[in-house]
Amino acid sequence: MKDFTTGNEAKHIFRFALPMLIGNVFQQLYNVVDSIIVGRYLGDQALAAVGASFPIIFMVIALIIGIGIGSSVVISQYFGAKNYEKVKRASDTTYIFLFFAGIAITIIGLLSGEYIFRLMRLPEELLPSAKTYLDIYMYGMVVMFGFNSVSSILRGVGDSKTPLYFLIVSTLLNIALDILFVLGFKWGIAGAAWATVIAQAFSFIIAALYLERQKHMLRIGFSKIKFDWEIFRQTVRIGLPTGIQQTLVALGGMALMGIVNTFGTEVIAGFSAASRIDSLAVIPIMNFAASLSGFVGQNIGAGKIDRVKRGLWATIKMSAAFSLLITLIILIWGDKMMVVFTKNPQVVDIGYHYLMVVSIFYVVFSVMFCINGLLRGAGAAVIPMYITLLSLWVVRIPLAYLLSYTFNLGEAGIWWSIPIGWMMGAMGSILYYLLGNWKNKSVVKPHLSDDEDVVNDIV
Repeated sequence: MKDFTTGNEAKHIFRFALPMLIGNVFQQLYNVVDSIIVGRYLGDQALAAVGASFPIIFMVIALIIGIGIGSSVVISQYFGAKNYEKVKRASDTTYIFLFFAGIAITIIGLLSGEYIFRLMRLPEELLPSAKTYLDIYMYGMVVMFGFNSVSSILRGVGDSKTPLYFLIVSTLLNIALDILFVLGFKWGIAGAAWATVIAQAFSFIIAALYLERQKHMLRIGFSKIKFDWEIFRQTVRIGLPTGIQQTLVALGGMALMGIVNTFGTEVIAGFSAASRIDSLAVIPIMNFAASLSGFVGQNIGAGKIDRVKRGLWATIKMSAAFSLLITLIILIWGDKMMVVFTKNPQVVDIGYHYLMVVSIFYVVFSVMFCINGLLRGAGAAVIPMYITLLSLWVVRIPLAYLLSYTFNLGEAGIWWSIPIGWMMGAMGSILYYLLGNWKNKSVVKPHLSDDEDVVNDIV
């Protein structure tokens, strides 16, 4: 556990973000390894089927992800206020909610998967493989939520290292099982899905055993665990807007995928492979923002608004520096990265073109995410939801269709709609931060000593 209310802001945020960064790289390797093995050894159709499944997976879990983020913010604020009894109550409430949510999501995913694929206009030849992968993935929802709940709760009290160790072991297991099931047992796309589910189950089991053996204050005590409705209400107040935001992002991803699907298997495969690279590339940005949320939560709870502002500025600088480095790497070696996923030159060209377009705007994405991370940590999660609604559904999705079909840019129109949406989102986030209303949204209500005019002080 780590106290962020004293000491150098940049060092706290960077040191907290680094284990999360490494951990999320490993977590993304679940999907990347699946895509590499499927694409290289099962072909472009299988790669496209796996890629088509991810927007649906994200959609069915998006709302729950938001509640998990809300619980982490509530825990970080109580921890910053030194109210350890409430920290324990909040963690118990999170465990109970996510367990039942995992069961519900499994049922929803199994019942609705094929219908959603057809709604997304997935080519008929890809449907059986995509449905097989999605169904197996859904079986692992309870254990996936279990591990993510432990991780988010530990991060809420400043511990981002412990979940990392479990995740590294789990990812290595996933890679080994991918090779065994797909190349050894010849289970095809089902083998890749089962490898992920088993690895996620293992990560949750070892995390729960660790907390119990260490007699950690956040351990899952089945005999004494209690659900606190007031804390759950606070969690929902903060987490629901973020969950709705994530749901809007997921639905936007599905709508975007629906447009991609109209261009055929090779475009779907290229977009799917490039999206795996893209998801790895933006991990530093997203983790700096998540680290800032934890930092802001504790300092808002302690009433230290000046540290919040300095933390934001430090995070933007670090995130922007990483963004520029990643952009350079992708522009130079992006085509070689694509070859790892597929042997088809046309698929490589399609994916590389996508990466060239979006990567040059990663700095814009980093500014938007950092400010939204501050807003979530402060408990002001509603505005990022509205900003997402505007940038995604009013800008990106209509523009993707218009550029692709009305202006005859083909799939390139979809690629260009993404950074344009980011620019709109970044402008909205900056404006709300400057207005300063986010300072009054905390769960705990300390006296904030900063009375200065925030419109004239971005830092």
